[in-house]
Amino acid sequence: MILYFSGTGNSRWAARRLADALGDAEVVSINDALKAGEAPALRSERPIAVVAPTYAWRLPRVVDAWLRRVSFEDNRDVYFVLTCGGGVGNAAKYARRLCRVAGLRFRGLAEVVMPENYVALYDVPDEEECRKLLARTGERLDQLAALVQAGVPFPEAPPNMKARFRSGPVNAAFYPALVHDKAFAASDTCTSCGLCAARCPLNNIVLEGGRPVWKGECTHCMACIGGCPTEAIEYGEKSKGRRRYYLEEGAVAS
Repeated sequence: MILYFSGTGNSRWAARRLADALGDAEVVSINDALKAGEAPALRSERPIAVVAPTYAWRLPRVVDAWLRRVSFEDNRDVYFVLTCGGGVGNAAKYARRLCRVAGLRFRGLAEVVMPENYVALYDVPDEEECRKLLARTGERLDQLAALVQAGVPFPEAPPNMKARFRSGPVNAAFYPALVHDKAFAASDTCTSCGLCAARCPLNNIVLEGGRPVWKGECTHCMACIGGCPTEAIEYGEKSKGRRRYYLEEGAVAS
């Protein structure tokens, strides 16, 4: 079973590629479960892989909280695959802690570098670089799938001081300082299509007068700003002039 959370499509793409490599047809969207307010009982005879983006060098808090509410039955072996723009810091420490609380068997955490999508802080690579990154990601996921199939834990390197600092104090400061929706706004190029509201995993966006309004429960997944077809959404001044990124369902690396 593959569980994934994804804002702009990177982790969804990685989850489906991993599922193909494993021959695992059971792919579950955490986004859909969050939108529906569900924390179901999950039963899998095979190891579970959790695929998610890296938020401030750790698993996103919304994913961590959801996994703690889910009831896991049968196989409790869990592998974590975190997509990122650079690195995952000491994320394994906190994933291991989550497993202890949830009664799961931690089988390792692997980073997978994919195109940067956090336009609230960083620039997105150009199209050619994104294609190259996706091609390398595919090869990386095939390697990880072979380890899962063999029942081998993902290899783990000891975290250095920078990694521990990033996943510890920096992560703790990141959420109150940056993870809010006050700076999001839509310009006159908004067509009232409603895709931002439909894609928001926390049901945090509603249309009022044909324009999106953010309700204060944002997790900064960038689904709204990255997936807006007219690029009408901005995050204050920080996103202006930056290339948008949204990896559509079924995209193929070339």
